[in-house]
This record gives sequence, structure tokens and C-alpha cells, in this order.
Amino acid sequence: MNSTHTRRALRRSMAALTAITLVAAACGSDDDTADKPAAEPAAEPAAEPAADCDPIKAAFVYVGPIGDAGWTKKHDDGRLELEAALGDCVETTFLESVPEGAESEAIFERLARDGNDVIFGTSFGYMDQMLAVAEKFPDVKFEHATGYKTSDNMGTYFGAAEEARYLSGMAAGAMTESGQIGYVAAFPIPEVLRGINAFTLGAQSINPDTTVEVVWTSTWFDPVIEKEAAEALLNGGADVIAQHQDTPSAGEAAQTAGGYWVGYNDDMSRFAPEAWLTAPVWDWGPFYINVVESVSNGTWTSDQYYGTMADGLVTLADVADVVPQDVRDQISAKADEIIAGSFNAFTGPIVNQDGTEAVAAGETPDLGTLLGMDYFVAGVIGSATG
Repeated sequence: MNSTHTRRALRRSMAALTAITLVAAACGSDDDTADKPAAEPAAEPAAEPAADCDPIKAAFVYVGPIGDAGWTKKHDDGRLELEAALGDCVETTFLESVPEGAESEAIFERLARDGNDVIFGTSFGYMDQMLAVAEKFPDVKFEHATGYKTSDNMGTYFGAAEEARYLSGMAAGAMTESGQIGYVAAFPIPEVLRGINAFTLGAQSINPDTTVEVVWTSTWFDPVIEKEAAEALLNGGADVIAQHQDTPSAGEAAQTAGGYWVGYNDDMSRFAPEAWLTAPVWDWGPFYINVVESVSNGTWTSDQYYGTMADGLVTLADVADVVPQDVRDQISAKADEIIAGSFNAFTGPIVNQDGTEAVAAGETPDLGTLLGMDYFVAGVIGSATG
């Protein structure tokens, strides 16, 4: 576990060292000082102003390594943004590559016993374990990313990645020549299904005959498996690869094969610049700052936060110049509509994979329905159950 914010202790140590140095310099022999005027007393080091806050201890539990270049990196970017904003009013720690499931419960309990005021769990598979620990520690605040269970001292947070997914699908639909797009995906949970569906609808808005073939990896972070899945899709005829994974491995495979790539979580263009199109991107910092401030001032309440492109939690990375200008203009215009609330990717009519109506014409599913999405739309190839 990595701890930060020892700056005040460091400043006190440096002040003490300075004082010792000054005393040592004044302690020469009598001969050295006999003919010299008496030195004026050294000034006392300026007292450090008292902090106007009691530091909040915030712990972060990550499902992958902070160097994954994707999901965990962006959460850790948010943690660093929190530190920069609140300074000595917050002390953060993090644990990386913590497995989902039963093993995580002991981690959350240890963090609660260590005196953390708020604990963030950043993966879906931590949900039940966090809830169990929250019940044992009612004075600790818990925040769970991507889940749906809450309690008096446990909230959830996530965002409408499907908004940016739709836009990224538009770029992919414009660039596929074969009409086949491959999608490397982690687990068949509503979050991932929702993203695949939005991406497919975006691609079909540009190229109506586009199909999107899904390969499940059953892992959030495994560069080897992700790359192998992308290669299989490319060998099967896909010329654009998209992903709901945490590394740039799928993009590297696309570049090797001469295809294109839509990333996720962050601007990963540096890893496969020749293949890069765009990506949905997260900015978690403002949320983390808001939560810690609310814990500090006593206004925190259990909530189900779902951020959007309108509030800045979700954005779209710059669209590569290789995408035709008219399509980039369409993407920009559609982004403006999404932010203004005049467009929703899931407004019907929408037909699901088996040809039946999923959303009636003119209807828009509420958030609860979207969060429980369990089907693929028409044009997706693969099983929605894994």
C-alpha cells in the first residue's frame, strides 16, 4: 500500500535540520570569534500555519495495476487530481491488482480498521464484499464503482460511457471497408452490453450494414488474451477493432494487421498511432474531490451517481484525422446534441438480436432499465450471456 502526504512532517524535519546547522556554524573556537562582533541571534523558524482542516483518509482499491494505461490508470489519475486539489486536507492510499470476489472482502475490512474515512472500490466484482464490510463499519463511507447495491454508508458511482461509445462507433462505421467490426470485451454484464449496443448503433448510423462481432475474454486485464482475441477477429475479416478492456493490446494487434482501433478509458493513441481512431475517456478527479469534500464537511450521503458527457465525467478523445472530415463534423454535432439532452442513443425503435422489439418507437428507457440491459441489438454477433 502506498501512502502520501507526509509533507508537513518533512517540512518540520527540514526546519529542525536548518536550526541544527545554524548552531553548529556558531560553535567555532574562541580564537575564531575573539575579534569578531557578536553575531545576532538566529531568527526562529517561522511557525507553520495550522491546517484549517482535519485530513480525510481516503483509500482506493484497484482491480488492475496503475500502469495498465486504461481503467485503473484513469482512476489513479483521479486520485492524484484529488491530492493536488485538497493538499494536506486529504491523505490517500491505494492497493492495486486486488482480485474481485471473496478475496477482496478482507482488503476492505483491513482498510476500514486502518481508520480510513472513505473507501473507493473501482470494479463491479467488489460489490457484495464492500456491502458486507460497510455493514460492519457504519462510520466509514464506501463508494462502489459500476455497481447497483447501496446502504446508508455505501453509494455507487459510474457514468454514461454509452454516450461516447455511440460517437466512437460512428468513427468505426466510417472506417470499416469490410463492414465487419470486432469487439474485444471482458464480461457479459449490463455495463459492457450497454456499451457494445451503443457502439453498434453509432456505427450503423454511418454504415447501416455494419456488424459487430464480440469475443469475451473473461478478464479485465490480460494483455496476452486481449491481443489473441483481437487477432482472431482480424483473421475472421474484421478491419476495425473496439474494446471494453484495460490495455492497448487489441490496438497493437490492429496496427500489425493494418486495421483500425477504437480504444477505451484513455487516449491510448501512443501505443498504436497508425491504427488509432478515438476512444471514450473518463475524468474521475472532480467526483473524487466532491466526495472527499462532502465527507470532510459532513454532507456526504449515500447516492447513485451517474455522470455524463454534460457534466464532464465522460468525454471522447480527439478523433483521428484519418476519419473523413464530414464524419468528424457529424460526430461533433451529435456530441453537442448528447450534451444538450436532445439525443439519446437508446431512443426507439430498437430491435434486439433475435429480431424482436427491444424499445418501441419514440420511447427512451429510463436509467434503471439501461443499467439492467441484458440483450444485444440487431447487428451484434455473439452471445449476450458469454
